[in-house]
Amino acid sequence: MEEEQLPKRPKKNILKFLSLLGPGLTTGAADDDPSGIATYSQTGAQFGYGQLWTALFMLPFMTAVQEACARIGLVTGKGISAVVKQHYSKTVLYSVVSLVVVANTINIGADIGAMAAAAQLLVPVPFVLLTLAFTIIILLLEIFTNYRTYSKILKWLAITLLAYPITLFMVHQPWATVLKATVVPHFEFTFAFLFIITGVLGTTISPYMFFWEASQEVEEQKAEGRIFRGKPQISWPHIRRMRIDNTFGMVFSEFATWSIIVVGATVLHNSGIKDVKTAADAAKALEPLVHSFPHSGFFAKLIFSVGIIGLGLLAVPVLSGSAAYAVCDTFKWKSSLNLKWKRAPAFYSVICIATTIGLLINFIGIDPVKALVYAAVLNGVAAVPLLFLIVRIASSEKIMGQYKNGWLSSVLLWITFIAMGAAALAMFYTILK
Repeated sequence: MEEEQLPKRPKKNILKFLSLLGPGLTTGAADDDPSGIATYSQTGAQFGYGQLWTALFMLPFMTAVQEACARIGLVTGKGISAVVKQHYSKTVLYSVVSLVVVANTINIGADIGAMAAAAQLLVPVPFVLLTLAFTIIILLLEIFTNYRTYSKILKWLAITLLAYPITLFMVHQPWATVLKATVVPHFEFTFAFLFIITGVLGTTISPYMFFWEASQEVEEQKAEGRIFRGKPQISWPHIRRMRIDNTFGMVFSEFATWSIIVVGATVLHNSGIKDVKTAADAAKALEPLVHSFPHSGFFAKLIFSVGIIGLGLLAVPVLSGSAAYAVCDTFKWKSSLNLKWKRAPAFYSVICIATTIGLLINFIGIDPVKALVYAAVLNGVAAVPLLFLIVRIASSEKIMGQYKNGWLSSVLLWITFIAMGAAALAMFYTILK
């Protein structure tokens, strides 16, 4: 009997591990949204392996930031806006919410545009019709699907990130150069370099991720019945589960980031393509994945399009949802993906308005690929003041009690705040000098 049960144990362990994954995994995958793919492809094409080190160096800081946000949601049973409202002035609250809503709405527009541009590589359908179709699909899923089903859909969409890691190992890589560039920082004090690196930081450590993961931890607690009379029932095992989920999600996210930059550098930069201007340019990075096919260009476009569309379907709801959580927490409106429209009309209205405005941004003449990079840079700037608040909240014994930051978490968060602030200031300095 013992021998018959042994083969089942690995499967049980895997299933047990997968059951731990949730907000951390979807947040990490949403981090590599179309904006992230465009920004990482651009840095690989423009600077080769010059900014590859950012993927490794950002991992501990990204993990610490998202762990703090998730812990805030777990401990308080509230989203970040609700915590800010309770402990800070209205000026601070409205500033925070405005930053998130504006940055997210622009990011939504850029992502929808990228999805349409990617789809056009495969089907000769007008850009306008494709943006409308994607917007409608996203809204229908977000509004009419319950949280449990929707969270599972988001988990499966995360798989689309694997195209780049697969390509990474199918292309001959100068591994010695790649490994050196991964661990040895390279820096150039030019506007172009600082602009892209601010975008890399902004699309990796983004405001929407802060609000989304905190709010999703609250959703998980509600779904499991662990909030009693407005107070979450948590213990250290709950914190441990969250940390496993969060760490896996961030490692998965940064490995994909690293892979995209390497592929962009090896395939695009080394082939003389140093500016990703269109979705077709970005798709060329995946041609080696399908080189055995007679029409590799088409298959590269197919894989790229599926990836961009899949990650867009994952990221746009995260962007609009985090904006909705922020606004509703501010005004004490009901907010939950578990609730029907009738019980949370304001929540779903904000989602619809943010997504619709994002859609309309695509019709003011901005190139979809460039819009993605600019959205990433905007996130990098907006994240700085938000990080300051997150450090303060997560370190407060009054708010977090025994679950407040330890010294390592505080050090990592402060370094993140200083580094992102310095990158933004340096970028603005090069513009003004």
